[in-house]
Amino acid sequence: MAWKVVIAGGGFGGFYAARTLERVLPRQTARVSIVNDVNFMLYTPLLPGAAAGTLEPRHVVIPLREQLHHTDLRLGTVLDADLDGGHVRVQTLEGHEEELRYDQLIVTLGAVSRTLPVPGLAEHALGFKTLPDAIAMRNRLLQSLEAAETLEDAAERQGWLTFIFVGAGYAGLEGLAELQDFAADVIDLYPRCRTQGMRWILVEARDRVMPEITADLAEFASRELRGRGIEIRTRWTLRRLTATDATLAPVGADGAHAGEVIPCRMLVWTAGVRPHPATSHLGLPLDANGRIVVDRTMRVQGRSNVWAIGDAAAVPDPAAGYRRPCPPTCQHAIRQGRLVARNVAAELGTGRVRPFRYRTKGVFVDMGQQQAVATTMGIKWRGKLAWWLARTYHLAMVPGFKRRARLLVDWNVQLFFGRDSSELGRLGHPGRLVDTTSGGLPAEVPASDGAPRAAAR
Repeated sequence: MAWKVVIAGGGFGGFYAARTLERVLPRQTARVSIVNDVNFMLYTPLLPGAAAGTLEPRHVVIPLREQLHHTDLRLGTVLDADLDGGHVRVQTLEGHEEELRYDQLIVTLGAVSRTLPVPGLAEHALGFKTLPDAIAMRNRLLQSLEAAETLEDAAERQGWLTFIFVGAGYAGLEGLAELQDFAADVIDLYPRCRTQGMRWILVEARDRVMPEITADLAEFASRELRGRGIEIRTRWTLRRLTATDATLAPVGADGAHAGEVIPCRMLVWTAGVRPHPATSHLGLPLDANGRIVVDRTMRVQGRSNVWAIGDAAAVPDPAAGYRRPCPPTCQHAIRQGRLVARNVAAELGTGRVRPFRYRTKGVFVDMGQQQAVATTMGIKWRGKLAWWLARTYHLAMVPGFKRRARLLVDWNVQLFFGRDSSELGRLGHPGRLVDTTSGGLPAEVPASDGAPRAAAR
């Protein structure tokens, strides 16, 4: 009878665990199932490129069914687990619930955006964690430019031309840099907006941007962004957000009215992540940050047949002497996925269990306009060479020849012909059949500020 291996999550860790299991386990000895809410893996380092229109959105995802030939893909959501009974409860895409039995379970549910109790944040801010987030960000930018172009009053127009990013880690800095680069490309199409100019603000509560890289590279990144006219406010936080303005204040400022009120119609929140909420429903031991407690082999504490990897797990970092968890990066999730698959295979009789020993080889931060900063094997890079290295690295890491070829085509088309300025906010959300529109909005839809507006008849 074949062993049953269930992988909860289809991100980097889950994808590479499934692919490795297909290679190391004899075909008839195990049945591998992967549970994910979508049928693709998002290649997150390329998400800023999709947001800026450099890359076609479908080219930054990896279709799971195309890459995993012998794995059973179940589209659904993990609800909870009976660890003693050896099954996971899943709600399928169609809506019914089912139990997946397992002999070995790999939990790799990933992370979601971490929010704070800031008034108005949940109602008015955009995130930057998923592909829909990236497309919504681009569409909101173009909607803002279109709205600003219709206004006569310069003061009223300014709110539509101010864009704020809160959080200056990988996602915040790369997302802002790429989106601002795109906006600079298309603003010539909007005469009033071009005359008035845009305002871009990057807010970070810590002392500097990008604590993941060295201070000198972070300073180079800051100089590059400031050279484009982007304001960087370190040791500042978001206090309040409405549909029309954001209140920013220095860290430690007292008083309900402390801070600066900035007219703004678009704020993107990229201030950290937290483990997926389903992690807390599995009955597994969690640390203070909500991550699953595992040992050096990525086996869950107290469970011989349950493993956890990725952003949802506190995998001890060998670079820190196993004293703190690994950073939540793609390169760690990939290596954890490969190793946990081999450890599961070892439990089923193929090989032996090994501890996680991977150490960070380097980081790349792409800032658009053919600029980047990077460190590889202790060597620091910056400028166009770092940008070329970053693209070369991602081209090599993306699974599948078809995806690599499409990335090359997209990058070269953008270099020679620029980016498209079409706003496709209603794509995938058509109006009713009886609605008569010019191809965009249905008869009545909410505008970006929440007020309904009629489409052209």
